[in-house]
Parts: sequence; structure tokens; C-alpha cells
Amino acid sequence: MREPRPLISRVSPRQWTPATQVVVLLSALVSLPLLVALASLSRHHWNPVLDLAMTEFRVRDVGTWHTPLIGLPGRIGDQPNQGSHPGPLSFYLLAPVYRLFGGTSYSLEVGSVLIHISAVAASLALAYRRGGRRVAIAVAAMLAVVLRGYGSNVLSQPWNPYLPLMAFVAVLLGVWSILEGDTVALIVVVVAGTLCMQTHVPYVGMVGGVVAAALVWLLIRRRVLPGAARIDMPQLKRDGLIAAVVGVVLWLPLVADQVRHTPGNISKLGTYFQHPPAESIGLRRSVQLLFEHFNVFRVVVEAFNQTDYFKSTAFTINGSAIPGAAVVLVWALCAVQAWRLRHRLLIHLNVVIAVSLALAVISMSRIFGIVWYYLMFWLWSIVALSLLTIVWTLVETMRRAWPARSVQLRAYATVAAGLVLVASTATFSYSAARAEPPEYYLSRPLDALVRPTALALDAGTGAATGRDGRYSVIWRDAAFFGSQGYGLLNELDRRGFNVGAVPYFYTTATSQRVIDPATATAEVIFATGGYVDIFRAKPGAVEVAYTDPRSPEQKQQYDSLSAEVVKGLQDEGLGELVPTMKLNLFGVQLDQRVPRRINALIDRMLQLGQPTSVFIAPPGTTD
Repeated sequence: MREPRPLISRVSPRQWTPATQVVVLLSALVSLPLLVALASLSRHHWNPVLDLAMTEFRVRDVGTWHTPLIGLPGRIGDQPNQGSHPGPLSFYLLAPVYRLFGGTSYSLEVGSVLIHISAVAASLALAYRRGGRRVAIAVAAMLAVVLRGYGSNVLSQPWNPYLPLMAFVAVLLGVWSILEGDTVALIVVVVAGTLCMQTHVPYVGMVGGVVAAALVWLLIRRRVLPGAARIDMPQLKRDGLIAAVVGVVLWLPLVADQVRHTPGNISKLGTYFQHPPAESIGLRRSVQLLFEHFNVFRVVVEAFNQTDYFKSTAFTINGSAIPGAAVVLVWALCAVQAWRLRHRLLIHLNVVIAVSLALAVISMSRIFGIVWYYLMFWLWSIVALSLLTIVWTLVETMRRAWPARSVQLRAYATVAAGLVLVASTATFSYSAARAEPPEYYLSRPLDALVRPTALALDAGTGAATGRDGRYSVIWRDAAFFGSQGYGLLNELDRRGFNVGAVPYFYTTATSQRVIDPATATAEVIFATGGYVDIFRAKPGAVEVAYTDPRSPEQKQQYDSLSAEVVKGLQDEGLGELVPTMKLNLFGVQLDQRVPRRINALIDRMLQLGQPTSVFIAPPGTTD
């Protein structure tokens, strides 16, 4: 086996080697659209809502007595005692940039982008070590396609299913490098893999499984590939020790939480997955989902229409599995051909893909309830890596068939990869220049409410007593189950008010941000839809802020859509849901009996928005 090329991190800062030049240049080119997106996002004022507000709570707490020890709360059990995703590493990584940028919500977007850029750079460094400039360019082209597929909205927001997306690619390439005997990659895999596993629980089985398979493969590789070169044992011991120490340090917070709490989060996760709340979708549906993701023909069509084509394709996955199954078959045949060619790099990469696909099927088979796209968003990276190996195998096959044109074929393949890289980067940069913050249709109405609410609290309006008061933030939301309520809590907390959610939300809002209304100075009530009129009629409740994000034309459109939904529900025999629309429109959409065509109408209503108010009221008003 050829000796690994020098790893970029081992080059002295004073040395500008060819390896450094290639990796830095490619990393800058691939990452350019994300930097363009940041420039665009800096022009928008963003108020995080729901999970992103919960994330900012925890990032703000890093370095304080309330430093988080576990990850973001998830759909792991029932409120208020649900479990959280395993660990807090994503909060720790976001915190330095958050402090540097003055604790603004924009700093969370900057931190998210830097995490992805770091993963891109690590991936390209590993690719260069495997095959030099040509392999690095090919992987850069793949990464450019993947980044454009996820889109600037996904890659700039600190949502826990999104933060590990590019780190997962680094894990796969790191495992590939480990199979090649490159033990330095152990450190990359431990750091990137820990970020994935701690941030979103579906990665636990995926990353843990593929790393375990790599270690087993290393133990038996001499028997499987007699020609494989030896591993440098002193190097393995040194890199293995560093990786082990780093891993122990990164996982200590979870142990601390488990010791401090009964039950700890690890126990909650174990109980939940041992006794799931519903029957999982099973292997058959899981295999179908795998094939539907591999239907690259639909992805190509979406790619010509827009960026973030992975997300747009994922929203409409429910078609034939045959095209995707054909693509998987082509990959399998190419894997066999790579074995026949005795092409070690391709063999090892195909092993990583094969193990990942098997683990993907197992992971998806454990999904219960609604099959949300983000639970398997990582699968697109495996699809992209599979397509890379298909093209690579075809090029290698032609090179062996026509040795006289071997150099030309390599040059053509490198040029083609370069063109894909440039084209994807250019088109993605163009769309990224118009990037908007996540859930902006919820952020803008919230922004209209925050300042007047803060001014009213400072002025002692209604039951408020200014900065020395204790305020219980309560939401009654007809549209988004309190998403903007968390956002209001976050914004008032950012401004230094002593605010907290009701005790029921101690897990999501953090235990230090809980205030019982009975002990509060006043209630700050966030109300939408039909709840606005309810609280306007409450004695003592003072309306301090109001907004309706809809124009007159949009209000007419909303009423028209509402009438269409009412008729559709009645035609489907679901008339009992009609009264619910006024106070829980989102709940109607989540009802699995509601057909997709009606859900699409409700989604348009939700996007248009509803009347929204904030009230300051005496304690007990919401009882």
C-alpha cells in the first residue's frame, strides 16, 4: 500500500506545500456559497423559534453554572419528561463564535457554517491523502453537489438534524482512510463522529456501526486482502491513544449527567428505544425508502429547478422504488468490478458504502409514527458517495481497457469533475446570495412583537413591575404549537428580563428558565388565531403588541383556503375536526387521517400566518 500523503494538519504553518495549496483552494471554492449565504443573512434580523430558540438557550448557557450536559430535547418519550439527544458538543462548538459575535442570533448561523466548512476541509484533506490532487478534485465535486443539494437554508441554521450533515461525510471518508491503514483518520472520525452521534440520535447506530465495522475489517484485512500493507503499529498506538483521550473528554458530559440525575438521559434513551411508543415502520418500508432516495433521476430534475433539491425531493418521496433499486444494482455491479480490478481504494470505499447502506436500512426501520424527512436526511450523502464510486469505477475500467489512453482518460475525468465543481459552486452561490433565515415567516411577525413587549415590561404596563419583576411566559398558539412562544421567551431572556416558561416545559425551556405563574409578578401571554379574542375579553389582560402578517389580499386567500379545507374535511367524513381549526390548525394537519391534498392547503394557510398578540396579565389569567 502506498504511504499516506502528508496530512494537512501536520504541515508547519510556515510551509505552503502543494498538499496544503490544493486542499485550501478546494475547501475555499466548495465553501464559497456558504460564505455568500452568510453575507446575505447578515442583512436580516432573525428571531429563532422553537428548536432554534431552545438551541440558543443552551449555547448561551455554555460556560455558566448551567452548562448543558446533554443535547436538545427530542421526540423521545412524552412531555414533560422526554429524553434529549445524547450530547452537548454542538452547543460547545457554537459557543465561542456566539460570544465573539456578541450573543446575537446571527452568530448561531455563522457558527453553523463554520462547522460545515471545517467538515468540508477535513473531508478534502482525507481525500488528498488517499489519492492526491485528482481524488481531492473528485471529492470536492461531490461535496459541491451535496452542499447545493442541502441548500443554504439547511446549512446555515443550527438545527440538530442539520448540524452533523457534512461531519457525517467526514466520518465516512475517515473510515475509508482507516481501512487504508491511515490511522491519523481515527482522530477525525472520533471528533466528527461524536458531533454526529451526540447531536442527533439517528446517527448513533449509523456512526457507531460503520466505525465498529472498520475496526473489525482492520483485524481481518490480511486474510481478506493478502496484498494489503502492514499498519504502522507505533503510529496506530500514538493516534489511537490521542483519539481515545479526545473521545473520553468529549463524552464526559453525558456521564456527568447520568451520575447527577435519576434517571439520566442515557437511561431515558435506553428505555425509550427498548420500549418504543408505537410499532416501527419495519424493514420492508425501510428498504423502499432507501430505493426512493436512490432514485437519482428525480433528484436531477429537481436540481435543474432549484438548489436544496434534496429537501424538495424528500418532501415528495412516495413513488416507485424500481428506479432507485436499479441504481443500487448498478452500484453493486460496479463494486464487483472494482474487486475484479483489484482497485484497493474503490474496494475499501465500497465496503464503507455497503456497511452504511445496511445500517441505513436498520436505522430507518426503527422509525415510528410520521416518517419525517430529517430522520434520514444523512442518506443523501451516502447516495452521492455511491454515485462517485460508480463514475470512478467506469473511468478505471476504461483506463484498463485502453491503456494507451490512460493518461487522457484521467485528464478528461479530472476536467469533468472540475466542471461539476465550478458549475455547482457558481449556481449555489447565486441562490445563496438571496438566503433568508430559517422559518423567516415566523421570525418576522415575532420581531414585530418583541420590542413593544420589552418596552411595556420596562414601563410597568398592566401587572408588570419593570426589570425587577418575574414573568411567566405562556403561549396559546393556534398555528405552531408554541414555536414563536419559545422565540419570545428567548428574546426577553436575551434582553435580561427574569422570564421563564411554565414548569411543564422545564425540559425544553431548561430547568433554570421555569417560573410558576403562581409565583410570578405577571404573565406574558403570547396568543395567535382565535386565542387573541379570548384574551382580549379577559379582565386585567393588557394587549401590549399586535401584528397580522397578512396583507388584505392574503387575508382573502386565507379565508378561501379555510373554506376549501372545511369542505374537504366534511367530504372526507372528518367534520369533527372543523371546530379545532380555530384554536389548533397545526393539530388538524398532523392528524394522519387528513389526506395529503388537504394538508397542502393547511400548509399554505400556516405559511400565510394568523393574527398574533402579546398580553401582560395578572397571575392566574390563563388558569
